[in-house]
Amino acid sequence: MDSAAAAGYVERPLRPGVADLLKLLAPFPGRAATAARVALICALTVWVTSAYGTPEAALSAYIVFFMIRPDRTTSFVTGVALLVLVSIVIGLVLAVAIVVVDYPPLRVAAMALLSASLLFVTSASKLRPVGAIVAMIVGFALDQLGRVPVGELATRALLYAWLFVAIPAGMSVAVSLVCAPSPRRLASRELAERLRLAARGLREPGPTRDALDAALRKGNAEIGSWLKMSALEGTSLRADVVALQRAAVSSVMLLAAVDLACGEASARLPASFVEPIATTLEEMARMLDAGGYPVDIELTLPSSAPLTPLARAVADTLHDTITRFAEPTVESGAAHDAPSQPAPPAPHAGFFAADAFTNLDHVRYALKTTVAAMFCYLLYSQLDWPGIHTCFITVYVVSLGSTAETVEKLALRIAGCIAGALAGTAAIVFLMPALTSIGELMAVVAIGAGLSAWVAFGSPRIAYAGFQIAFAFFLCVIQGAEPAFDLTIARDRTIGILIGNVVVYLVFTRVWPISIAARVEQALAALREQWARLAAPGYAGTRRADVAAALARGRALREDVALMHYEPSWVRPGPQWLTAHHRELAGLAALEAPMLLLVERQPAAATIEGWLQRLAAVAHGQPPRVDATTTTQRPAPDVTDPPSAALQSLGDARLDEFERAASADAAKE
Repeated sequence: MDSAAAAGYVERPLRPGVADLLKLLAPFPGRAATAARVALICALTVWVTSAYGTPEAALSAYIVFFMIRPDRTTSFVTGVALLVLVSIVIGLVLAVAIVVVDYPPLRVAAMALLSASLLFVTSASKLRPVGAIVAMIVGFALDQLGRVPVGELATRALLYAWLFVAIPAGMSVAVSLVCAPSPRRLASRELAERLRLAARGLREPGPTRDALDAALRKGNAEIGSWLKMSALEGTSLRADVVALQRAAVSSVMLLAAVDLACGEASARLPASFVEPIATTLEEMARMLDAGGYPVDIELTLPSSAPLTPLARAVADTLHDTITRFAEPTVESGAAHDAPSQPAPPAPHAGFFAADAFTNLDHVRYALKTTVAAMFCYLLYSQLDWPGIHTCFITVYVVSLGSTAETVEKLALRIAGCIAGALAGTAAIVFLMPALTSIGELMAVVAIGAGLSAWVAFGSPRIAYAGFQIAFAFFLCVIQGAEPAFDLTIARDRTIGILIGNVVVYLVFTRVWPISIAARVEQALAALREQWARLAAPGYAGTRRADVAAALARGRALREDVALMHYEPSWVRPGPQWLTAHHRELAGLAALEAPMLLLVERQPAAATIEGWLQRLAAVAHGQPPRVDATTTTQRPAPDVTDPPSAALQSLGDARLDEFERAASADAAKE
């Protein structure tokens, strides 16, 4: 039996099948509303660009996809911040253009220097979340700088570059303020969904396992961001924000306890426990839907004496978490009596990342993207084929930091490009000849934008395809200030997109290819340290919040290891490295629930440290023998607390099974 399977963790398939794609395209709360909002903003952007005759209206519509956020406040802040940022960037490019526009060699050199400098700043600073849109704007501005030979025309082109960002930014801000939900509403809705999922998991353990894992993998970062924004816009009091932050942490504890009950037969609760708990969770979800949050919850359960120790641990965790859902957690007395352990260091708070000037990957990313872009620029210039200038812009849109991400997203980009081009060509052939007004063109754009947004703002696994569908579709159907049906333009722009994707793939997999192995090593070491620190007596941090962060980090690490299979053989670490890290992360996945519930009940530093050491030894090819000698070296179970003893025994049993499976795997090799 495979060691991952022994651990109870199954790696997601690298390439989803038809059934998986249908699940990824399934509706969920807020998906349709976001798609409709994107469609409306894109249509209004086309209307304004048509009214003023702004060139490159297709790019203006496409920029909307980078500005949209789930809530109105973040959308507003993003739109305004991007407008300010673009004003600075365009001003810089304009100042350079005045000097170099009349000297072609100097102009090309300035394009390369500006590109590399701005991409470095984007990669190594807090601009990284909006790096794609900034890079695309830089690409367009440089493209305009290289295509016009006269200084006055260059100035006009750069001012148009500012307009093609200002128009969608204005539309996005206006529509989002009117139509987008408040961040408080989104946070409450997410918490309510978690409570309903926990209730379903108790009633139907089998069908909810995947949903529970996905919910635990998300963590609380997004909810925390929404709550901060709700305080910023003044729709939530400080006390409400603090209470909802505690509720978010409690919801992770509930999901983790339910996940253990679903995956371990001896931890499942009888109906006499399930029904009152599930009913209470559903009532709490309704409170959140109504705009409040649960406080002073009373939950009466039968005596836990007939339960197995594991089921009692689950029931105790659920009862304590529900009754103190939005209240401060109380650490065990033993924790307060022990010496305090240091809290984790605060994250770097400056504009630049902590490794901005020490990590060469930022420089390499900027140089590789610039080389790919300049190659495309010289290609269409020397071929005298301006129709494929989209290859130049595409490079900035699709460039990513690591080789694995580049290869993984390549298939999505190509598929999205082909789908968008086919849809755009079909619209040109069958719809455009019949269109007579800008309103009809807006309707076509809205349909394409809505369908693309449905994909782009759904699962992260297919989001890139949605962005590429929109990019190709807009470049095909938006050819000017009025409906047009020139198939040559659509053909050339699609060819340019494909060329840009291929060039990025070749450059990023051959020149300084960056494996995510170092990132995995660093994150895994931090995760081990985090679990050991959380289990120590007197932990100075907020234990539950940090446990939730550890769960999310572990799941993100497993995604990274799965992603490494996309790396070419000359970049990817050897099979032994992959096997060892896959085993260790699979083992951590199996130990997460026992560790979480154990640290909730009492400090368990010795137990968890022993588990982590055993797991690391097994993962790296040193499986210790499971015999009387090793058994006597383990910390003795706490006989005064049977649930804690059962959790410790569960962790030991899972590790024993993991060791046997690893030994069997090694014997086959």
